[in-house]
Amino acid sequence: MGGIDILLLIAYFISFICALLLMAALFLYFRKRFRARVVSLFMLAAFFFLGAYTVKMAVAFWIRFSITSGDSAVYAALKSQGWAIAQTGTTLGLVILTVLMYTRRQDLFMIFPAVKEEAKRDADA
Repeated sequence: MGGIDILLLIAYFISFICALLLMAALFLYFRKRFRARVVSLFMLAAFFFLGAYTVKMAVAFWIRFSITSGDSAVYAALKSQGWAIAQTGTTLGLVILTVLMYTRRQDLFMIFPAVKEEAKRDADA
């Protein structure tokens, strides 16, 4: 394992930890926003992008780490598919964020209707 591999492992690990911390913070943010029944579409798209990026960093870390520990055809296929799914999600998230930014739609919100007490009681029964 060369110096560049060690540097990449450290960078992937730090990126992964930061992404997990951001995901946790955004999860708490969205819990509050869903209770208030108003969610920013821009923040939702950012959450989707960050989720895909977190998966991508986990797969990147797995690929880099597994180079030193041997490999099989099954693991190689799983890594390739995982990377493709994570890259597709990251790209989709970036496209959504770019469209929202350049159409000046950063301030779009989804408003959820209030749940009436009667409907809630019927659902509980």
